[in-house]
Amino acid sequence: MRQEKLEYFRKKYESRLNPANEAAVAGPPGGMPKGPGGHGPGRRGGRGMAGGKPKNMRMTVGRLFAYIADEKWKLGIVFFCVICGTIANLAGSYMLRPIINGLTSENGSVALLFRGILTMAVIYLVGVAAQYFQMRIMVGVSQNAIMKLRNDLFCKLQKLPVRYYDTNNHGDVMSRFTNDVDAVGEMVNNTVVQLISGAINIIGTFALMIYTNVWLTLITVFMVPVMLKAAQIVAGRSRKYYRAQQAAIGAMNGYIEETVTGQKVVKVFTHEEDAKEEFAYLNNDLKGKQIKAQFFGGIMGPVVGNLSQVSYSLTACIGGILCVLRGFDIGGLTVFVNYSRQFSRPLNEVAMQVNTLFSALAGAERVFAVMDAEPEKEDARSAVRIVEDKEQEKSFYAIPKTSPVAGADGFMEDVLRQDESFYYKEVKGAVTLKDVTFGYNPDKTILKNVSLYAKPGQKIAFVGSTGAGKTTITNLIIRFYDIDEGSITVDNIPISELERDSLRKNIAMVLQDTHLFTGTVRENIRYGRLDATDEEVEQAARTASAHSFIMRLEHGYDTMLEGDGANLSQGQRQLINIARAAISKAPVLILDEATSSVDTRTEKHIEKGMDRLMATRTTLVIAHRLSTVRNANAIMVLENGEIIERGDHDDLLSQKGRYYELYTGLSELD
Repeated sequence: MRQEKLEYFRKKYESRLNPANEAAVAGPPGGMPKGPGGHGPGRRGGRGMAGGKPKNMRMTVGRLFAYIADEKWKLGIVFFCVICGTIANLAGSYMLRPIINGLTSENGSVALLFRGILTMAVIYLVGVAAQYFQMRIMVGVSQNAIMKLRNDLFCKLQKLPVRYYDTNNHGDVMSRFTNDVDAVGEMVNNTVVQLISGAINIIGTFALMIYTNVWLTLITVFMVPVMLKAAQIVAGRSRKYYRAQQAAIGAMNGYIEETVTGQKVVKVFTHEEDAKEEFAYLNNDLKGKQIKAQFFGGIMGPVVGNLSQVSYSLTACIGGILCVLRGFDIGGLTVFVNYSRQFSRPLNEVAMQVNTLFSALAGAERVFAVMDAEPEKEDARSAVRIVEDKEQEKSFYAIPKTSPVAGADGFMEDVLRQDESFYYKEVKGAVTLKDVTFGYNPDKTILKNVSLYAKPGQKIAFVGSTGAGKTTITNLIIRFYDIDEGSITVDNIPISELERDSLRKNIAMVLQDTHLFTGTVRENIRYGRLDATDEEVEQAARTASAHSFIMRLEHGYDTMLEGDGANLSQGQRQLINIARAAISKAPVLILDEATSSVDTRTEKHIEKGMDRLMATRTTLVIAHRLSTVRNANAIMVLENGEIIERGDHDDLLSQKGRYYELYTGLSELD
């Protein structure tokens, strides 16, 4: 049984845990995964965004360093400090030669020794000061770069379409802000400076070694290719396992986020043990990849270090022979042996940074994969926008005279005014769908030639089985997705010609899944319109019948909500969501099973308030409780993406079709 579960977990996470699988980066083949109803987008998405091999390593590094390009003068100071520190370190070491030669000569004295040590101390103090300023400045530069990187990543997330969030694991997206960005920050803060310092150190040391003794230099240089080859072999394996480690971290973070969010579901279905086993699988997979990554990253230092010890011993032996047979000075031998070790130390330090380097590059690739994701299409320059006239307390379409809309038949009939650049028409809220066809996947059509209209102030209800396409219609109206065929218009203006922000600001939605932000009750209601006054907030709460329970809270409207409103009941959370929609002045209201989480008594209690809310708005209602749609102007019965019946409550009952069967209980919604 356990072996079967392990095999199931292996197949489930194969694409997410294999960073070489390009499909894991691009998303599921064919487009959208099926959602709970078999048609729509999945709530969490089935695949993580595992980091693969960078397609262009140079481009990845270039994009990273672009974040510190604005502070070139600071980098110049850092570079100067690195040079000063390196020169001080080399000069301080070279001071040993005159000191030792002075002590071994006939003219040696304590005063000469004291002056040599004092000079060496001053040189090293200069090096310490240079290193201090170098670190102090570089910390600021790196943190500024990471701040910009996080900001760019967050801003990009706001531009991504809903499709992206439906096809990618939320926890793995969060991992980009934590593990991956932190790894990049560590690299920028330390690795960059160490690479520069190491390069200067190698050049300076090599020059002084040649100056001290050419033959011993040749011996030391002979060992360098051996160390580099060993480092290359280890680095190749290390890089592979670090990519796998980053992918495993993302998958595990995603699972933790999903399990914590759905803890009630886990407990209801008593899947605690299964959850622990699945987590143990992911944790064990991460452990195995971390062991390999850390092992190959960790042995880099010892391998290069031991080879440098071999070089050191060989140099010391041959140098001793030169002192005896060729008169090479003891001070020169001491300095050269020190330089021999110093020559391999920068290589060793660079090798020790491989852990940070590969982890950061893998993280950077994952961050840039999000930044390179296809955003929502930009609005055309001639797009229609909606503007408010606060004096008249109305909203108007500002239609550029260059817009295709301006040339439509009958366009001028209801134009109220115009200026040099725009025509102005009043926003009323009429919604029309004509022959709309759409599918989340190219090979699966969800809506088939759907046509309907809602006049301003009308209430249109959608009834049908799960997966019939009810929520898909509302997703298309608000342009979470773009239609494949047909047209959707608001007040006879194609929504494709409307600015997205303008369109969405004028459509208020109450979803089945409630979501409250960390903040007060007042702030959560005001989220529907940020410039609303406290009086308007309270009026919206009264409209939604939320005022009475809010006043019973410890601090009323100033009660702090955390954890998605965990201190409220499900019905109370939904009432706040309804109040959030009520405070919006949007002429179109979408209720996606908005009262499904409210008990029957509460539902009846808010019916009058909802009627007041819907009286001046075009309302589209998705409901499973047929009692909530009896007073709708028109009811659309959907099955398999098609409208099979339409009419008001009495008309549909008289037809004795699908709606009649559902209402009388002869059949049930699937």
